[in-house]
Amino acid sequence: MKIGVVAPARGIDEALAARALGLTAVAMPAVDLVFHPQCFLSDGHFAGPDATRAAAFVEMANDPAIDAIWFARGGYGSNRILHGAIPLLGEAARRKTYLGYSDMGFLLGALYAAKIGRPVHGPMVADVTRSDGGTAFARSLRWLVHKDRSVLDPGLDAAFKGRPAAAFNLAILTALTGTPWLPDLTDHVLLIEDVSEPLYRIDRMLFTMAHATQLKGLAGVRLGQVRDIQPNDPPWGETLETMIVRWCGEMGVPYLGRAAVEHGKDNMVVPFGIA
Repeated sequence: MKIGVVAPARGIDEALAARALGLTAVAMPAVDLVFHPQCFLSDGHFAGPDATRAAAFVEMANDPAIDAIWFARGGYGSNRILHGAIPLLGEAARRKTYLGYSDMGFLLGALYAAKIGRPVHGPMVADVTRSDGGTAFARSLRWLVHKDRSVLDPGLDAAFKGRPAAAFNLAILTALTGTPWLPDLTDHVLLIEDVSEPLYRIDRMLFTMAHATQLKGLAGVRLGQVRDIQPNDPPWGETLETMIVRWCGEMGVPYLGRAAVEHGKDNMVVPFGIA
């Protein structure tokens, strides 16, 4: 199996790629992990200019010899290539799995909206640097290669009851709202997570989620981890559970409990649609 790696937002370095190649060779020796040279570029914040990042993504997505696209890392920037890249995707791109999370939610959402390929929320190549012995990294490899259901969010079968799923970083979901890149999530169970935000911003984004006309018709919402919460001044007076229950109530959809999605080593895999 040949898995292509691109960096539509921020880049990675050669040392990280070497570590990923080494772990892949041990865990999945039949996998050919191919890094596009664009992954190692630097243009300020980004892994190369917008046009370069878009071209690399389109090139790998349209390559019939590549079976799946595994995003290198998040950061910020994949939204800047949607308008130029998505319309250029051809038949080969429609047969691929695309796996990532965080900022890559822009691409996963746009691909799902355009009915291109199989978008999947899960650990990225850069997760090889986590202090978990490569567990999160290997989790996504096991899904890409074997569709191993043991790596899926454990609540999928219990909470979803056969309904389709989608998982997003909350900040990315709300940034997609009002754009053509937000997919139709009618009858889906939506999983959300976030990182490095104060709780008032989480509350504000939940307000957008609850009242977005494009999100009417959800079957339910599940809350993943909200990591590295920034301090509030004055201190915030509500728990995350209180917040999500209130906003789901205003949205008119059931809150279905916690989910194993996060910016961390315990981030599980969630295929968009029905796994």
